[in-house]
Amino acid sequence: MTSASGLLISAAGAGLILVALRDVFHTLWHPVGRGSLSALVMSGVWRCRRRSGGQGRLAVAAGPAALVVVIAVWTSLVVAGGALVYAPHMPEDFSFAPGLAPSRREPLLDGLYLSLVTVATLGFGDIVPAEGWLRIAAPLQGLLGFALLTAAVSWVGQVYPALTRRRALALRLDAIRRSLGSGRPTDTTFTAVLLENLASEVIRVRVDLSLRAETYYFHDGDGGPTMAALSSYAADLALAGQRSGAADVRTSATMLATALEEFASVLEERFLKTSGGPMEIFAAYAHDHGLTPVRA
Repeated sequence: MTSASGLLISAAGAGLILVALRDVFHTLWHPVGRGSLSALVMSGVWRCRRRSGGQGRLAVAAGPAALVVVIAVWTSLVVAGGALVYAPHMPEDFSFAPGLAPSRREPLLDGLYLSLVTVATLGFGDIVPAEGWLRIAAPLQGLLGFALLTAAVSWVGQVYPALTRRRALALRLDAIRRSLGSGRPTDTTFTAVLLENLASEVIRVRVDLSLRAETYYFHDGDGGPTMAALSSYAADLALAGQRSGAADVRTSATMLATALEEFASVLEERFLKTSGGPMEIFAAYAHDHGLTPVRA
């Protein structure tokens, strides 16, 4: 292989690695967490679950499975990119351990092997770069292997606290629904405080969804109360509170309605595309998760 074509292939491999790094950055550490590749992969996994009619355990597993697939895609890009970087320079620019005849080696297979070993930080040492810039590239790829592991752990650490907050809000809404039954909120200071606290929790959930869009693809539990089903009920609570005769209850209810509208706006912009109002968006949110909206 000519030197020019080899460098072009190596540059293409470096490009694949940069694609993976860009996506990791935008998914985990960008303020709005919008990794284009990871978002495409996760929405694809979600659509496959829907088309297969997956419910129950299969539906609950969709979110975690999507995380695993995205991490696998990142790793595959880094490994494939490394293989393309090394392969054009095999065997001339590498030293081989005794017993490995360079003339009988397959450059692409050896490049893939070295890339896997380097990303996994195993360091067998049977194939070692001899050319100067390759001697820098290999340890840098090893650092990327550490970075990918750190990114995976960091991602899980960011996702599950957000899911916990959403689950807690769903449980609280369900408890309120069970306590009120078919009644409406009373015109008391307690009701005003309750609606204000709900508004604060909805804002936290909305911020979580904005920063961690992947949490949309997770179910809140195994058949228990879910935010997807109870968002409509929260909107009904806000509407009932806005009709209250007490000014403080109306104010708190308006705060809750505003928080829910912002939450619906994130759902609409990022996932649902219903072109409807908050109630239509919440109904679509429930249906997208295979649920029936809960109403007051």
